[in-house]
Amino acid sequence: MRRNIITRFSLAAAIALSAPIVTYAQDIHFTQFDMAPLVINPAFTGNFDGSVRASAIYRNQWASVTVPYVTFGAAVDLPVLVERNGDYLAVGLQLYKDQAGDGNLSNFTGLASIAYSKSLGQSNDVNRSTSLTVGLQGGYAQESIDLSKLYFGDEWSNGTFTQGTSQEYHLGIGNSINYYLVNAGLALSHGGQKFSYTLGLAANNINQPNNSIEKKASSTDLLDMRYTGEVGANWIVGERLSLRPAVLYQSQATASELIAGNEFHYQVGGEPGYENFSTAVFLGGWYRSGDATMITAGVEFKGFRIGVSYDYNISNLNTASNGNGGFEIGIRYIAPNPMKFAGKRTIPCARF
Repeated sequence: MRRNIITRFSLAAAIALSAPIVTYAQDIHFTQFDMAPLVINPAFTGNFDGSVRASAIYRNQWASVTVPYVTFGAAVDLPVLVERNGDYLAVGLQLYKDQAGDGNLSNFTGLASIAYSKSLGQSNDVNRSTSLTVGLQGGYAQESIDLSKLYFGDEWSNGTFTQGTSQEYHLGIGNSINYYLVNAGLALSHGGQKFSYTLGLAANNINQPNNSIEKKASSTDLLDMRYTGEVGANWIVGERLSLRPAVLYQSQATASELIAGNEFHYQVGGEPGYENFSTAVFLGGWYRSGDATMITAGVEFKGFRIGVSYDYNISNLNTASNGNGGFEIGIRYIAPNPMKFAGKRTIPCARF
């Protein structure tokens, strides 16, 4: 989130000043959040038009300020049981690794999700339907830090630092911590021939695990819950042109994030009206409140979506960063569902 850099710098400062360590860890975020839907809401598991979805994303940020913060993500999800009325049971797997700063503060997380979608009925038009989905997610995380790359106040002697002398030991700092995560979410989706939308609400880190890296038995640093609200739409405004606006809000501890914007999607190949698996280009403009303006662009073809994005920093860090924020590149593949491939727009799915 937009305070991640401040949070992580605060960790290093707290260690260096030999003060009691109190950190407020926060979850990762992506500009192209549609490339990592299971990070946003477990109810988005299986919420797509196809038989299986696989994606990967890479993010690099703050390279102009410090050692780059690098995040990798990969996911796969698919419906495993589908009823004739549109109900389905889906499963998914989300992996990501985040590494930040001089001390290689690292977080590796694996999440398994399951979602059940219940059809709320179809109109006489087969291309119109509404569904409600509930999703659950559980996973395992490991956080670590490389103490050998950090400097402590009492290691300064005779005008130079002598690493590994004492500070990290009497502070009782460990190199890593492992913990489990529990997440849950809801999603309401509506699909139409010209307009579709998805609404989602999620609560992450429900079990609020202890992620303190201090080795003392009494050390407690609970990972705060992250609340997420999202709405995305797909509005067909011409034979080949569609608008895909979205708003994402996340709140965790004292940090919050609000992203809003729109993607212009233009079909350049295939028969007009058949968006799925046709060739298209897209260009989007986005705003992250108080932090950055972002641009996204890319192509879609034969079920693949390849997108890039760039964040221009407008926060108080702008002077130090020269406006440079984060760069992302993501790729997604959705395998067609043979039973629905001939349909035009039959699945209630916005950007997901």
